[in-house]
Amino acid sequence: MTRLRLAFMGTPDFAVPCLDALVAAGHQVAAIYTQPPRQAGRGQKPRPSPVQLAAERHGFEVRTPLSLKDAGEQSAFAALNLDAAIVVAYGLLLPKPILAAPRLGCLNVHASLLPRWRGAAPIQRAIMAGDDSTGVTIMQMDQGLDTGPMLLRESIAIFPAETAGALHDRLAVLGARLIVTALGRLAAGKLTATPQPAEGAVYAAKLSRADESIDWRRDAAEIARQVRALAPAPGAWFTAKGERVKLLVAQQADGSGDPGTILDDQLTIACGGGALRPLQLQRAGRGPMAAADFLRGFALPAGTRLPLPETATQ
Repeated sequence: MTRLRLAFMGTPDFAVPCLDALVAAGHQVAAIYTQPPRQAGRGQKPRPSPVQLAAERHGFEVRTPLSLKDAGEQSAFAALNLDAAIVVAYGLLLPKPILAAPRLGCLNVHASLLPRWRGAAPIQRAIMAGDDSTGVTIMQMDQGLDTGPMLLRESIAIFPAETAGALHDRLAVLGARLIVTALGRLAAGKLTATPQPAEGAVYAAKLSRADESIDWRRDAAEIARQVRALAPAPGAWFTAKGERVKLLVAQQADGSGDPGTILDDQLTIACGGGALRPLQLQRAGRGPMAAADFLRGFALPAGTRLPLPETATQ
């Protein structure tokens, strides 16, 4: 396989398997671009991104510009004399001079089957929507939001009870394999870019606070997907006895009643359609716990009415 000179541009955990795979494949990584360290934890100390930590483990140069719009940054990037740049959830827009600098362009590893779920939260939105499959697309980047032509894509099933965390990990492994394959075929002239179809484009909006709040007026199946899509983080939540409680694992159950009503001693909760039984919950400042353990320290007897959000979530 042709050994290419690359820049790697990524930030979160999802990007790390791609970086590791490119190194293992023998490509030359000339520079790593990632988001600057962010304050995190109780001490609000600067915390390097997962990609920065992985880059340092490999001994690579790390660059953390706040923007790539500066002419100096663009000149420094062009001076790398790259064959390609690999972009995986980097978090910065790439201006035209950056996109045009590498000989083979900038390739993006995107966690959906484009054009479905362009944007920031494709994994979570696919689960929320009830999709039965998703995948990874290797895309030749242009100046649009995930609109560039496709080089390679592969589909996987979304399992019925799968959380976003589990699906994230499977897609990260798939993306790592596909980007190595795509680079090899692209370097050999055996890969042709295909424009994305006009039909089927859907935007995966960034998650908001409203996405996390459980509205018991919704159907139990929708809420179950919401819980899975937000697990393990940031977590869907509801209010009980004035306290916010995260719901990490739940399953649909038999039962009906006014939305938000607890129906039995197993914490089965009536929804707008059907009912939901929490299996794992988490109170603020505490670890996750099974429903039975949760109820021993936080009694919610049958007949309790959980408050509903003032405005129904979408």
